[in-house]
Amino acid sequence: MSNNKLVFVTGNANKLREVKAILGDSSGGFASIELDSRDLDIPELQGTTQEVAREKCRRAAELVGGPCITEDVALCFKAMNDLPGLTTMLTGFPTNDAYAICTFAYSAGPGTEPILFEGKTQGKIVLPRGPQDFGWDCTFEAEGTGKTYAEMRSDEKNKISHRYRALALLREYLSSIPEKKEN
Repeated sequence: MSNNKLVFVTGNANKLREVKAILGDSSGGFASIELDSRDLDIPELQGTTQEVAREKCRRAAELVGGPCITEDVALCFKAMNDLPGLTTMLTGFPTNDAYAICTFAYSAGPGTEPILFEGKTQGKIVLPRGPQDFGWDCTFEAEGTGKTYAEMRSDEKNKISHRYRALALLREYLSSIPEKKEN
């Protein structure tokens, strides 16, 4: 990507902080990506994370007038056929298995079809542990860690999370875009 600068359309300060930390890391042979953010009021349609991210990105690209990314996240419960929803809905079900899914959409600008990048982390729903200041992080225990996202250090979470996995795919894609020659 020639400019390594993107607009992330979000009004969520926690998401912005995580995305900046992940995309700003230049390790792994990838250039860091400079991220601006815009808090735009874009109506969110109901649907899958893919449908929501894609449509939000189409609209965001028009409003931003250039390259942008949007995100949709869901916590899905195995006991309820992967239905996203609140943790209290699991009471009485035989399993607390769940997964966190994150879908980023990238648009090169107005009129271009958004490209989707999806990350998923398996885990389970537990009673709240750790700080309760970032959505359901305190109730989602990532598989094999013994910790909720909220109990992890930021750098630890940012190496395994659903958001990290989606952004790794986005970063790989962006690094494959040839640089434009300036005239």
